[in-house]
Amino acid sequence: MDHKAFIRNLDREHLAALMEKNDRIGVLHLFGHIAVIAIGGFWVMQGWLLWPAVMVVLGIAISFLFTLEHEATHQTPFKSRWINEMAGWVSGLLILQPFYWFRYFHLAHHRYTNIPGKDPELMSGYKPEERQAFFWYLTGIPYWMGMARQIWRNAKGQRFHSYIPERVQKRVTIEARMMLGFYALACLSLIVSPVLFWVWALPMVLGMPFLRLYLLAEHGRCAFVANMFENTRTTYTTRIVRFIAWNMPYHVEHHSIPAVPFHKLPELHESIKGHHVVTSQGYSGFAAEYLRETR
Repeated sequence: MDHKAFIRNLDREHLAALMEKNDRIGVLHLFGHIAVIAIGGFWVMQGWLLWPAVMVVLGIAISFLFTLEHEATHQTPFKSRWINEMAGWVSGLLILQPFYWFRYFHLAHHRYTNIPGKDPELMSGYKPEERQAFFWYLTGIPYWMGMARQIWRNAKGQRFHSYIPERVQKRVTIEARMMLGFYALACLSLIVSPVLFWVWALPMVLGMPFLRLYLLAEHGRCAFVANMFENTRTTYTTRIVRFIAWNMPYHVEHHSIPAVPFHKLPELHESIKGHHVVTSQGYSGFAAEYLRETR
């Protein structure tokens, strides 16, 4: 059975319940994520015990705002559209990934998941196939370089990819210019105080490798087919990781029915049990297996 047949066999009332959004649950989860960032940032600035280790945790929490931005592209974390848009845009600003551009990049990824020549994630060199490339990928440097180039291209209003509709290209350009203005002000602020370096820039650099490994596990070494049960991986991990990643380790579930909000994915997971083709027991286990199969 592929994911389409699975969806056809789902009870319609059950499916409707799975896709029900909830502002209260979403906002509480958002406050929890913000609290981790705020407490971590305050801890680092105070220089309390083990502050370098806390900086890594802070960086992971900031980097994993990607998963909130990702969910906001689907309009699922919150019932209110304006909260989705605001949360997605701010998250993208903080991790150097323009929200409006990413929405169409990501929708194209969903439309052509793991299809060579069509999935933009594959075309952007997303999957390292050699051991050296794997570790280079984990540094996050290719991400920072790629996003800097993308924001600059968007700001110039040139060379839009085919997945960016013409009707939103002006909006994407304005977004990129606003982001560049914000980053310019952030750099100027360092003349007065280094606070953004210690609670934002450096932690992000330290936290990004964890996000890159998480992202690689979503589809890395999965089949180049249209069936979401085969081209996507669900990773079994801890509650803490699922919390900070907005339940996106349930990735087969998310790709099978993208309209299901993050808080309903564990329930959908129970329904899909028995149909999973690709899973991993934790991210360290995934990394070890990936390296064994890498040249």
